[in-house]
Amino acid sequence: MSAVPQVGTAVAGRAASRDRIGRALLLSFLLAVGCDLACLGLGPDIGHQIAKPLLMPLLAAYAVTRGAPRTLVAALLLGWVGDVFLLGDADWAFLVGMGSFAAGHVCYLVLFRRTHTSTPLAAVYGTALVGTVALLWPDLPAELRIPVAGYSLLLTAMACRSSGLGPVAGAGGALFLLSDTLIATGVAEWPQPPVPDFWIMLTYCAAQLLLATGVLARVPQAYRESRTSV
Repeated sequence: MSAVPQVGTAVAGRAASRDRIGRALLLSFLLAVGCDLACLGLGPDIGHQIAKPLLMPLLAAYAVTRGAPRTLVAALLLGWVGDVFLLGDADWAFLVGMGSFAAGHVCYLVLFRRTHTSTPLAAVYGTALVGTVALLWPDLPAELRIPVAGYSLLLTAMACRSSGLGPVAGAGGALFLLSDTLIATGVAEWPQPPVPDFWIMLTYCAAQLLLATGVLARVPQAYRESRTSV
């Protein structure tokens, strides 16, 4: 008869341990974000080169402790691959990074496949997509026009669908769109805000955290327990 309380105690102990690890990972992610933003705003650049590749692995590891679906973990890790390649200046690295982020958006779209987006909001996102691509098109390098347009379509679809998961995920999708729009205007050599990389990373990190938080809030408890008890 004493086996049942012992099993319950062991399960509670594992859950408490996961919570402690999860809190430590989330704090580590936030500290890495702060370090990255400080280095972008104040220097040195080497700090950004070190901190940026740590961001998404830490957030993905935190998500795992919260019982994240594998698709969410994949989206975050694909963001990490994109982050690493976008540290380079070569056109091929930019394309590989953009392709990795595009694959991450596909993962998010799979997660959001059963959500519903209001027609007015979809119209707003659609108008923003067409208008932004049309304005950017003449100023983009010729070899990047089609890839950027295709990526923008996928990104906008993800941002639009994220709103169906709730306001937290919806805000994450909108911030992701804003972050990548800042990148695109830089590629098109439009006027930029002061320290543009700071704002790009600030909106990007907030976007990924909000998207992950929005998804985790909707993970069924039974599924979460089955994932974290393995």
